[in-house]
Amino acid sequence: MSIPVETRLPPLILSKRQRSPTMHPHDYGRDYVPIQQSNAHGYLTVLRKLRDGGANGFLSTWPAHVTSQTVHPRRRSFNTKDIKNHGSEKCFGRCSDEFSGQVGKPRFLMQLEDYLKRELQTLDLQQPKVQERRLQTYREVFDCFIEDFKTYKPLLTAIKNEYEATLAYMRDQIRELEPLRTQLVLVSEQCERRILALREEERAEMKAMKENKKRLHRIIEDMREKQSALEAQVCRLQKDLAAQYLAYRDEYDARKLLIANISSMSYATEEEADDDMQVAESEDPVKLKLALKVCREDLTKAQVELNRLRAEYGDVVPRRDWESLDRCHQENVQKLETLQTDFDQMKTEYNTLLEVHKQVLLERDSFQAELEVFQGSSTPRPDWECCADILGGSERWKELFEGQSSQQRLMVLLENLAEKASKEFFQGRGTGSDVPVFLHYEGQLKNVRLKKADVVRIIKEVMKEKDAADEELGMCSDLPEFLHKYLERQHGDHAGDWAYSLMETIHRHLKDELISLFNDILSGEVDESLYHGQIHLVTHLLKMVVQSDTAESGILSVSEFREALRKAFPLKNENDLGELVNTAQAELDNTEGSLVYQKLFIEDSDGKNRGFLSLLKKQATAERHHYINQLKTQLEGKREVDVAELRTGFKAIDPSIDSKALDNHVCFAFMAKIENLNQAQPIDTEIALQRLLAADVNRVGPPPSHLN
Repeated sequence: MSIPVETRLPPLILSKRQRSPTMHPHDYGRDYVPIQQSNAHGYLTVLRKLRDGGANGFLSTWPAHVTSQTVHPRRRSFNTKDIKNHGSEKCFGRCSDEFSGQVGKPRFLMQLEDYLKRELQTLDLQQPKVQERRLQTYREVFDCFIEDFKTYKPLLTAIKNEYEATLAYMRDQIRELEPLRTQLVLVSEQCERRILALREEERAEMKAMKENKKRLHRIIEDMREKQSALEAQVCRLQKDLAAQYLAYRDEYDARKLLIANISSMSYATEEEADDDMQVAESEDPVKLKLALKVCREDLTKAQVELNRLRAEYGDVVPRRDWESLDRCHQENVQKLETLQTDFDQMKTEYNTLLEVHKQVLLERDSFQAELEVFQGSSTPRPDWECCADILGGSERWKELFEGQSSQQRLMVLLENLAEKASKEFFQGRGTGSDVPVFLHYEGQLKNVRLKKADVVRIIKEVMKEKDAADEELGMCSDLPEFLHKYLERQHGDHAGDWAYSLMETIHRHLKDELISLFNDILSGEVDESLYHGQIHLVTHLLKMVVQSDTAESGILSVSEFREALRKAFPLKNENDLGELVNTAQAELDNTEGSLVYQKLFIEDSDGKNRGFLSLLKKQATAERHHYINQLKTQLEGKREVDVAELRTGFKAIDPSIDSKALDNHVCFAFMAKIENLNQAQPIDTEIALQRLLAADVNRVGPPPSHLN
């Protein structure tokens, strides 16, 4: 069996399936740029060019590694017997001998190479993305190669697809890393600028430190020289002192001997004197003269030495005196240093006080200028006595305006004017379903002209009695019905007069916080728990402040009052606590020292809270709204919410919440009892949030870290 050198294949007919590209264009990545035509159209163009150059579908499958175009076939037949007899090596050797001659490139390969060369030459290397265009040319040639080799088409297609997918993945990776490279360049530039700035600072610091080091070296050298001089002087003085001490000891011993000799000679008897005279007469006079001469010379030397010592050491201080003086000197030096330090500090403080004094003078001048401007532009205080006739005389005027501020006097005047302008009778609204139950009256009803203080008193009595009645019944009753029963019990047949007068006075004083809250509860806009929450807030604070007053004096220092606020409201931040303390000090007109805290909880004649309690309630309202806004953010994107989702939302923003408080919050949102929560249907998220805003829903524990 012989191996043919060339094979003649039937003409290729491109079907619709063959004309489609192997890969979709989006598989090449976002940066894929087609050259002139799409992949399929390019493939058809290349194949058409190759087919036009061929010979009626002739396709050579000869190996492409040879260079000559001349074929010298050398056919040699072999059979299975040759393989058996000669072995595989000999057989393959014969085969290689058969192809050892010069063979030529296949025509299809040459056409592909020519097409590739022409396409690459047409590309402009200066254009952007030229590498993508070159790859597109090679891709079209490779597609032709795959389509014509049917046997290897699945494997070559899989290889091509894997390479295309890898290239697309690499393009995506490069695209993702491109911003990081820009960011890296920016960060590196910033770091270099910071490093250069730090180096400049270090150079300046090092230069200053080097100069300081040189100065300190000079000081050390001077001190060393002084120390050496002092040490030499001390050594010299020690030697002189030792020599002087020895001289004094010798003189001391000589004098003692001389005194002893004189004493022994004075106690000699006359016999001894006679004996001495005899002995002296018997001694040699020459020897005595020599001894006398030597004694006189020694006495002269001693006198000269004594005079010299007196001259040299006449001003010398004894050692004990020198040590005492040195000790006093050291103490004086230390005192001088301390006084110098105190003087420097006092001088610094004095300079600071001078600067503060200058600033105070400037502020005083500016305030003086502002005062002059205000005095020139402001109007004089009104003459309130002219209102006495309107209010019923001077006595009535003194009773109403005594001790009141201008704002309070204005409110009293407006209230009296409103009372005079009010109707004498009200027309009953009937018993319709849209009329509250406590206003179910017909006909004319008399206006009893209630004052604001009367309305505040009625509100407090009604809420107090209703709270006690609800506690006995174990359930919350309806406020309009309870108000109706209260008015009938208190006023009997005139309950309608009081009901309409009460509502008329409430509408006239809606700016008051307590009256406005009671009106909202009557109309059903807010829940009754808001009123009880404010009462509990004030009573809880008063209880904690009283507990902090261990001396039971009714007075706390500012720090003790702040600590009591922190214990009462552990979730408040330092800014809110500081604002409360400052308001309390301003209300009590005491910026320093102690606070009479009981005055902070006293209401005015109309039952209105003053600045401290009003600020406390405003902070509580703001904290409650912030709490609900956090829940709204947690439930963002949900049009409806069920019981489980609402519980999850509360636990996410308030992890420390207990089960009882959580059940109460959910009951407010779904307007259901605890035992009916499991059957509650999902409601609109906005409706649930509005219901929670209208109730006393507050945070139980600290918020999680990501909400701080």
